[in-house]
Amino acid sequence: MTATGQTSARPRSAICSRSRWPLLAQPPALVSYVCAIVVFDAVLIAVLAKSTAFHAHHVAMFGALTACGAVCIEATRRLGMPAGVSRDLLSAWWLPVAFLLPPVYALLAPIPMQILLQLRVRATVLYRRVFSAAAIGLAAASASAVFHRSVSVPAHLSAGEGGPIAIAAACAVLFTVLNTALIAVAAHASDPEGRWGEVLWDRERVLLDAVELCLGVLVAVVCGLNLALLLLVLPPVVLLQRSLLHAQLQAAARTDPKTGLLNAAAWQREADTEIVRAQRTGDALALVLVDIDHFKKVNDTYGHLVGDQVLAQVAATLRTQLREYDVVGRFGGEEFVVLLPGADVHEARRVAERLRTRVGRMVVPAEQATITVTVSAGVAIMNVHGEDLIELLAAADLALYRAKELGRDRVCLPAAPVAPPPRSADGAAGAIP
Repeated sequence: MTATGQTSARPRSAICSRSRWPLLAQPPALVSYVCAIVVFDAVLIAVLAKSTAFHAHHVAMFGALTACGAVCIEATRRLGMPAGVSRDLLSAWWLPVAFLLPPVYALLAPIPMQILLQLRVRATVLYRRVFSAAAIGLAAASASAVFHRSVSVPAHLSAGEGGPIAIAAACAVLFTVLNTALIAVAAHASDPEGRWGEVLWDRERVLLDAVELCLGVLVAVVCGLNLALLLLVLPPVVLLQRSLLHAQLQAAARTDPKTGLLNAAAWQREADTEIVRAQRTGDALALVLVDIDHFKKVNDTYGHLVGDQVLAQVAATLRTQLREYDVVGRFGGEEFVVLLPGADVHEARRVAERLRTRVGRMVVPAEQATITVTVSAGVAIMNVHGEDLIELLAAADLALYRAKELGRDRVCLPAAPVAPPPRSADGAAGAIP
């Protein structure tokens, strides 16, 4: 796993002067936390290494499990790895190390893996790799210590006894909880305004964690039986790893990297599906086009990194104020678009006003200032302002332009069409009294 981080809002000159040390550009709380975890991990490795007797068969098992992890990484290298926090199945190799070997090996196991990921898959900011290795190592070492304290002979795990297997499963859960907690604290230190739920668990993450834990316990049982059986376990793990990364890359291809919302192409596909459904069922549907007012001034004054933070926070605010089935995306630049299935004109205006109000209350910290922004919004209603997506977008764009003309920070609908002049009985246009 990779810990997420967000660059703090700083003027360009300050950021450029520290470009060689990206960690120093982060919030002080994050810098302190990362350094503390890494130092604690290094000290613990040194202490346990002095008190551990290294045996040849332990080293051979550690090397075999590390080699299996390396094969998984190399087998998926051509697929690449999505940026940010990505999921993999490398726990299938870390957990057996934790269960079958002394805890010092669990501390060491993530280090060669993270080096290989950095050199062979995707180079990222170095402190994130170092922190990931430390966080995973500490979590795995904790699980290892608990397991060895509870099971005096690790070989009993491969005997099929219910007790050791249940303890291994519980320790695997402990590993996941500790690892997630360590990364969540780093993410929160990076972005104190972010919600804990975004960096902890959701249904999809729990499912993936369960798969990883099951694999880790099974590989530990097989490895304890006979080290050569790893040759039979490796191919299915590689296949699962490739499938998981392929799904993540597909999701990343649909996502705008700066905001985490759907990109324009993915949003249009989702919107087309909803519009076809609304046309078939006759349900109401609305489209809201949202634009950040004077966004160029933010970029010119504070720099594009701060501008990116504003985009990300506006996107997060929009997401929190919408229903799960509303379709929201970044349409380009500082413009966002929202499709509201089932919303009539009154509901659409109410939602748009709520979005405008919430964004107006939003505060983005910069180094020597706090930034507030406003948004303007244009609303278009299906079968009132347009019959398909192109017509709805055009109508909402006209409404947005009207909101800008009227002074910004407001919600508008398209101007009502001008009624044709009344006609006389002979068909000629008559004068309006």
